[in-house]
Amino acid sequence: MVTQDVTLMAHLLRRAAFGASRDEIEARAAKGYDATVEEFLTPQDQPALEEDLLFRLQPSYYQAAAIENNVQMWIFRMINNPRQLQEKMSLFWHMIFCAGHSKIDSGFEMGNMIDLFRENGMGNFRDLLYKLSTNPGMMYYLDNSESHKVALNENYGRELLELFSLGVGKDEGFNYSEDDVKACAKAFTGWNIAPAYPPFPHGRSPWEFRFDPADHDDTEKTFLGETGNWNGDDILDIVCKQPATARFISRHLYNFFVADDVQIPAWRLTPPRDAELIQGMEKAYFDSGYDITAMLRVLFTSESFKSEAVRFAKVKSPAEMVAGTLRLVEDHREIKPGLFELSQEPKYMGMDLMNPPTVEGWHTGREWIDSGTLVERINYASDLLGNTTLPGVRSLVGRLMATGATMTPESFVDGCLDVIGPITVDDSTRNELISHAQKSGELSHGNDAEQTEFTRRTGEMFQMIASTAEFQFE
Repeated sequence: MVTQDVTLMAHLLRRAAFGASRDEIEARAAKGYDATVEEFLTPQDQPALEEDLLFRLQPSYYQAAAIENNVQMWIFRMINNPRQLQEKMSLFWHMIFCAGHSKIDSGFEMGNMIDLFRENGMGNFRDLLYKLSTNPGMMYYLDNSESHKVALNENYGRELLELFSLGVGKDEGFNYSEDDVKACAKAFTGWNIAPAYPPFPHGRSPWEFRFDPADHDDTEKTFLGETGNWNGDDILDIVCKQPATARFISRHLYNFFVADDVQIPAWRLTPPRDAELIQGMEKAYFDSGYDITAMLRVLFTSESFKSEAVRFAKVKSPAEMVAGTLRLVEDHREIKPGLFELSQEPKYMGMDLMNPPTVEGWHTGREWIDSGTLVERINYASDLLGNTTLPGVRSLVGRLMATGATMTPESFVDGCLDVIGPITVDDSTRNELISHAQKSGELSHGNDAEQTEFTRRTGEMFQMIASTAEFQFE
């Protein structure tokens, strides 16, 4: 029987984690919402993924050079990392601090960047920006390695302001000028990559950050109204104390965890959907000294987040669709063949992990869906949910059987929607599902033949639910 505690916990696990099996949802509902939120917010107190076992069973994951191995390992972590919010935050920052394998051409460096987000993504934003600004992969991707005192490249300075911190503007005003971009770029001259060892005969060596004082522009600069002999550290200090930065991060958190907002380029001219929640996160940003966990605590404990109005108000990203479905059916909870093919699924759905189309990243919300990607999403989910040999699917079938000796088509459809979500569908969708179930009549499971047919029909109904519009949302 579905309860409010279960529906709220399912909502939290869809957003703060990559979904969960029904057993985990009910276990966490029994533990309590506030206790679960606090557990998510303190990943350091939770067990970590057993990497020694991971690397022993799949040696290619250790210092993986191929981008495909890095993506495969990341999908495995999305499914299995006990620190689910920490893993979710690595995806969050990857979708903001975008860098791609198409240019970096090093799976190892892309993997290092995701590790950076995983390890620092719930901490201090100033520290995170510093680590990003000294990350060799990002420096190469955004050309700071090509920016010199005598030959300035503005690319990193521009994207730091436009896409990584301030945003173009807020409240219909602009947050920075072209002169600020130039001053920012000058401040980051000398921040470069140490020359790497030749790749032959022993393979590529890790990239390392190096500051070259001889290549740093040490002239006086005016940045966001402040004048001084600024370097990159000073720029980050000035950026982080701007109200625009608090707003920018807060809107990203809202868009990722609460409900789909307008696309980022429209934020300057479009007020936040929930001004009160945004203001609460902005306050937490400054009160805590730029701590992301403090902002997340405000978000997850707010009545806005708990509201039924924001449930299923977000289109699942391809990564969430892939990892969430696997967690629901409880497949690939251990190392075994077959994960490589599944790890490529986000790419077919429009999200090439570790290789965003541009530094702007992906457009989210309903732009995840088109005629091609929708077919991929439906086929992927229905293949898994219709596989009644998978442990999670068998568990859901058993739950339905436990509700009674027989089930009417109406109670069968409602039961399937409950155990697979709980998912709420509109009346027309529910009526279509019931109409299909009525063609085969009531269900029972009193003998082996009836149990086999009950299982078959349940897998079939799960597949039909996977093809509904509602299943694309979380």
